[in-house]
Amino acid sequence: MLDKLQAVANRYEELCAKSEQPDFYNDPKQAAKLLREKNDLEPIVEAFHSYNAALRDMEEALELMSEPDMKEFCQETYQQAKENSEDLYRQLQILLLPKDPNDEKSVIVEIRGGVGGEESALFAHSLFRMYSMYAAQKGWSIELMTYNDTELGGVKEADFVIRGRGAWSRMKYESGVHRVQRVPETESGGRVHTSTATVAVLPEMEEVDVQLNPADIEMQVYRASGAGGQHVNKTSSAVRLIHKPSGIVVACQEERSQVQNREKCMRLLASKLYEIEQERLESEVTGMRRSQVGTGMRNERIRTYNFPQGRVTDHRVGLTLYKIDAIMDGAIDEIIDALATADQAEKLKNAT
Repeated sequence: MLDKLQAVANRYEELCAKSEQPDFYNDPKQAAKLLREKNDLEPIVEAFHSYNAALRDMEEALELMSEPDMKEFCQETYQQAKENSEDLYRQLQILLLPKDPNDEKSVIVEIRGGVGGEESALFAHSLFRMYSMYAAQKGWSIELMTYNDTELGGVKEADFVIRGRGAWSRMKYESGVHRVQRVPETESGGRVHTSTATVAVLPEMEEVDVQLNPADIEMQVYRASGAGGQHVNKTSSAVRLIHKPSGIVVACQEERSQVQNREKCMRLLASKLYEIEQERLESEVTGMRRSQVGTGMRNERIRTYNFPQGRVTDHRVGLTLYKIDAIMDGAIDEIIDALATADQAEKLKNAT
């Protein structure tokens, strides 16, 4: 690992030297690419330098330990430097793990009501609100693609983009079946009902990231439903795209312009095709196919939101938090941090 770290440090120094050259910005695209690489390497190099400094402190403390009047002080210095070096070594192991190439991308989120009728639709709306508030806390923006609501304020389906740097690195852990246990407003007997909603999260891909053949795509236009006034009712602005080879169907109706809706549909289609290709490659390598949301049945849950007990449990890492109100208001970082840590631990285990 130390040889690899030294190679990273050498590359970083090379990039620093290049960025100081007068002609560095003559090619803006190449300059931006090299600066991104430099920024990615910087935390690794800083941790490596700190690790080497801790090793030097250990060596110096050992050398001075032979002097009687310095022994106690040097033992403390040695122990502190040893602990620092061990912590930094673990950090470096994580920093050297292969990076998800999509981590900096925006994401497309799809929420669907699952088991539980109208209550599942109301829960789907609660999840949409939770992610919207989380995005706002992160300084990300929300861009609606499709939003079909119910008469009682629930959501049959909501497709939206969370646009912001690093959105995929956090939101990718949210894919799966979310289960809610609560007393519906329509329940006169006070009984707790169990319902589900499914969440799928995809990294947003541009057409340039995925090869799309126009001949494979059938476009249909129709009048948008829902709120929007006379414009929505009179104009065929909504767009549906059918990818004939895969059978994937995507739709968007939130924009007033047919052109804008088609553009959003193309990005969604590219993201779905990318996900299919990634699953195919993963299946070839591991013999296992990843499934994001399953059928929406209650026993496929990744997380349970229990309102009577005020708790949220993520079943993948066994984490239970008794702060359901804060979580439903978008405070989900503690859960995501635990999932990211478990993911890193699994990758470290497989790397050794």
